[in-house]
Amino acid sequence: MCGIAGICGLRGILPPAEATLRRMLAMIRHRGPDQFGIYADDHAALGSARLSILDLATGQQPISNEDGSLWIVFNGEVYNHPELRWELERRGHRFTTACDTETVLHAYEEYGVDCLARFNGQFALAIWDARNRALLLARDRLGVRPLFYTVAGDRLVFGSEIKALLACPGVQAEADPLALDQIFTFWSPLSPRTFFRGIVEVPPGHVLRLQDSRLELEPYWRLAFPEAGAEPRRSLQAWTEDLRDLLVDATRLRLRADVPVGAYLSGGLDSSTLAAIVRYHTASPLETFSISFSEAGFDESPFQDQMARYLSTRHHVVHATHADIGRVFPDVVWHTEVPILRTSPAPMFILSGLVREKGFKVVLTGEGADECLAGYDLFKEAKIRRFWAAHPDSRLRPALFGQIYPWISGLAQTGSPYVAAFFGVGLEDTASPTYSHDPRWRTTRRAKRFFSDDLKARLREAGPDAHLKPSRPAGFERWDPLHQAQYLEISIFLSQYLLSSQGDRPAMGHSVEGRFPFLDPRVVEFCAQLPPGLKLHGLTEKYLLKEVSRAWLPEEITERPKQPYRAPIARAFFNDTPPEYLEEALSPRALRESGYFDPATVARLVAKAREGHDLGETDDMALAGILSTQLVDWQFLSGFTPAPPLDSADDVKVVTSQGVCP
Repeated sequence: MCGIAGICGLRGILPPAEATLRRMLAMIRHRGPDQFGIYADDHAALGSARLSILDLATGQQPISNEDGSLWIVFNGEVYNHPELRWELERRGHRFTTACDTETVLHAYEEYGVDCLARFNGQFALAIWDARNRALLLARDRLGVRPLFYTVAGDRLVFGSEIKALLACPGVQAEADPLALDQIFTFWSPLSPRTFFRGIVEVPPGHVLRLQDSRLELEPYWRLAFPEAGAEPRRSLQAWTEDLRDLLVDATRLRLRADVPVGAYLSGGLDSSTLAAIVRYHTASPLETFSISFSEAGFDESPFQDQMARYLSTRHHVVHATHADIGRVFPDVVWHTEVPILRTSPAPMFILSGLVREKGFKVVLTGEGADECLAGYDLFKEAKIRRFWAAHPDSRLRPALFGQIYPWISGLAQTGSPYVAAFFGVGLEDTASPTYSHDPRWRTTRRAKRFFSDDLKARLREAGPDAHLKPSRPAGFERWDPLHQAQYLEISIFLSQYLLSSQGDRPAMGHSVEGRFPFLDPRVVEFCAQLPPGLKLHGLTEKYLLKEVSRAWLPEEITERPKQPYRAPIARAFFNDTPPEYLEEALSPRALRESGYFDPATVARLVAKAREGHDLGETDDMALAGILSTQLVDWQFLSGFTPAPPLDSADDVKVVTSQGVCP
């Protein structure tokens, strides 16, 4: 793992850029504190902050091909690099390191951009073709690793994190009101938008080319599902065996490292399955890491302890109190670089600190299983709503919601007013392409009542709300409704929120790399071809995965209902030891200065939380969103302070077109 950064001239000679790269890399040293490297010539400069995981001795970046015409900086891992290297060596390529970065570069040299389809991994990369003065930026299929860019004057500036771009002279941060509107609908901006106007991301599965002052963005991979009813027909045993073999191999590949690899253990089906694969199908030692909470509604530690004993792992636990979550929240926002409507990333940040404290740089984690194998209640809700919509006057059909939410009082009763008020809205609009997600997004949108009049006016001036309509691929309308819902969940929630704000950023804040076997491209594409009933069987989620895991896990885990990972929100800030920044961030003066939210409306919410009242779902999200927006404004707009540049005390290797500099 690494952080990368760079500058490329759009026209003419690029002014000396080494000093700028030192400032940019200093902003992301948490992504790669082990070594730093810079390449610079008259037209481009590339930089790398390295977290050494493979080839600890000789893998320092940037790396070139044999004649120095191509240079690469690379963030991530390509797990099948030994097999690719063998193939490339047979074709005559010569290697000077044992790292996957050099394999990626030679693969590009051999196959061009088509090499990306050969990579099984998670990555963001930049390749500079010095001979043709062409730059290539690329990102993995699902966006596990981040990559941002902007045009500032006559330069293209890019980096793994936005804060690196802001350290480049001429790059300014300005809030994008449309992005905030998206966040308060979808939980995140829609790719390629970020919270900052003019700073965009390379979308997942895309390449960006720069040559002759022209920028061209195009996809190299798209998630696709078969037409409804055209899914392959095979026996349950055949599907089960194939998924088992794929998961075992995906996990084995992600254990490839020259440092120890740990595993997160939530106590749920997904992480338990991966830990069991490590235990039963590899010789790798197994150390596991978990979070416990003081509030029972969020705590899964009994199941975590059960699995740790069952698999005989060396288990480590960090306890996250309400005060702990509030204390680290500004650090989390600094790393996410975007307002967030949940505090869930904060315990993950605390957990990655434990991982690093125990001497680990790499952990396996179960993200992707719920999206690819239909594990969320959202998928069940949509199925029940469609069933109910076929007979909207039925009093029995809506009672099925009680089976998935048994803890909500009265939900299982026929004629429940809650069901009609919430799930019944838009019930018969089953042709809507966003039918599955409309209830969630409608709930989130209610938090916009806290927007200031000025922000609302700016949004009206922007014109029609096209920015609130997610794009859909060709053929989407011919997919099964479950597959439509999965596409929306994978392309928006997973890629834009979960893998970023709750995945890469909290972990890399402590220089820890997460690895995701369920997001192996073979697993993702296999799951996309599955008949819907093998994912959501009646109201049983992740049906096929449960069939696979029965041989490895106790019944209490395989049959356990899905418990979404959540963290306390209001109590994280309003408790016996509230964080010092809270009062100032939510003060009427601060809210007026930033201009995003109405001070009087926010004051009523704050009073309610301070008095200890339970906040509803929307108010909880609004509180996290308001507070995190204020923190983003402080940290990146009104109060951005670049870190001191890398200096002689840092391990920095500088290469120019004239050779290596001391």
